[in-house]
Amino acid sequence: MSVQKTFLALAAFFLAHTCAHAGGELPRKGDIYIISRDDGRMFRGSHRIYNRKADGLVEVQYCGRSYWVRYATVAWTQVEVENEYVVKVEHNWGKGWRPICEHPEEQVTLKDLGISEDPRMVMYNDGPTEPKINRFAAIRKSFKTAQEMAKSYHDK
Repeated sequence: MSVQKTFLALAAFFLAHTCAHAGGELPRKGDIYIISRDDGRMFRGSHRIYNRKADGLVEVQYCGRSYWVRYATVAWTQVEVENEYVVKVEHNWGKGWRPICEHPEEQVTLKDLGISEDPRMVMYNDGPTEPKINRFAAIRKSFKTAQEMAKSYHDK
């Protein structure tokens, strides 16, 4: 193997490792991630998902359980599947990774979160750039009568 190929292989390994564990944290026992693997079950990348609410995270449900994720994580799952990789929610049991939920990309999409942007743009920007649609507010607004809408307009 040439020096250039060796360098490229090491660089790819380093990038995959640092992308997989954003924030400098290595996975600990009990951590939950969405993990992408190729058809040979080799690790490609991962995004951490959380069990509690925090700034910048949105609540989703995978296999009937609530998690909090970044919008970019949902976008990433869509892109990985488009590239014909397999994504699963996996749990670190301290002795390796165990799948706990299959096909998260089918359970939550950007469209489900009110985002119509291309997933690659959401990943690049680490979130949506267009305003998110609040479906409940839109539904509530549609039930207001014309008189209520006019009254609220003139009261301003």
